[in-house]
Amino acid sequence: MHYVHDIPDKDDVRIFPNIYRRPRKRIQDFRRKIQSINELQKSILSESNQDVFDFISEHLDLNKYFRHIIFTTNSRSYVDSVDFSNVRAIINFKPINHIRYLNEHFKSVNKLLPDAGIYIGRFQSYHYRKLSLYKRFGFVIGRSIWFVDFIFNRVIPRIRFLKDVYNTLTQRKYHVISQAETLGRLVYNGFEIIEYKEVSGLSYFVVIKTKEPNNHPEPSYHALIKLRRIGKGGKLIDVYKFRTMNPYSEYIQDFVLKLNGYNEVGKPANDFRVTGWGRLIRKIWLDEIPQFINVIKGEMKLFGVRPLSRVRFAELPKDIQQERIKYKPGCFPPYVALNMPDDKGNIEAERIYLRDKTQHPYITDIQYMCKALYNILSNKIRSS
Repeated sequence: MHYVHDIPDKDDVRIFPNIYRRPRKRIQDFRRKIQSINELQKSILSESNQDVFDFISEHLDLNKYFRHIIFTTNSRSYVDSVDFSNVRAIINFKPINHIRYLNEHFKSVNKLLPDAGIYIGRFQSYHYRKLSLYKRFGFVIGRSIWFVDFIFNRVIPRIRFLKDVYNTLTQRKYHVISQAETLGRLVYNGFEIIEYKEVSGLSYFVVIKTKEPNNHPEPSYHALIKLRRIGKGGKLIDVYKFRTMNPYSEYIQDFVLKLNGYNEVGKPANDFRVTGWGRLIRKIWLDEIPQFINVIKGEMKLFGVRPLSRVRFAELPKDIQQERIKYKPGCFPPYVALNMPDDKGNIEAERIYLRDKTQHPYITDIQYMCKALYNILSNKIRSS
């Protein structure tokens, strides 16, 4: 386990042999003792500022646990006085942008911490990377540099046949990463988000270990994605869509809903997981086009109830849950045909549709499909 220092032990070398081929600096090169809480406070302040220290202190009692806290930075780690049999928290001030294998790092942190252990870290989000370019070069030149940076660091890695080329060129020495992806990776690796805060161009997070890391395959980075949704009979199906959110976004849906709830069209409000270009293609319905693959596979039909995530499905009234799984989900949902896009409205629209479908099973979909196309073409309703 390479802990927060990116240094492996024997188990990690055995589990991840390809990752640990290169020699790494030994932790002994950086060790310094924390003799008192004053030294820990001084160390944190020297690497940040009072706002960051106050943010950490709100969530972690430094006076009580300072001998059970690992504190690490770019150049040193304070571990000599730490009781490794009872580690309570890890504060990692090495920006995760510079950690080569992020998921392996988070898994190691998870392994070291006990249940309810605290992990605090920081990173530069892509939003602040963009603002820093504007500040450094001015808006006109900075925008041109940002565009090239966006293509190289955000678009190329999402193209399947170019991803390996990108990793070879960059050696994964710096991750251009969004806030949503960072938080999503943390949840994917067994943490629950307590809070995050932006200070002086860096994003700081506080998370708590609640479970073991996920053991299913990592989410795709590519433009075409598959989302797990409830299909006919309650069976889970993979619904194809063009990516409009940052990778790992699906793992923080609960967190986003806790923050902001739903908007007027029944989607998470103020959803920072959605990218700028993602909002654009959503407005013109382009993100839905790959669902025709599901239609061809026989998992969906052109018109029907929405293919919902398990989280959203569980929030529906029981009567609708029981009725909607009798049918295949559709590319065009009832709220589009009935022009009822708000949170409560789209639920009522499904209730009306399911009642009509029970009474007239063969012509209902045709009628509703015609209404949906009319509302879309006449611009009476827009995709969210």
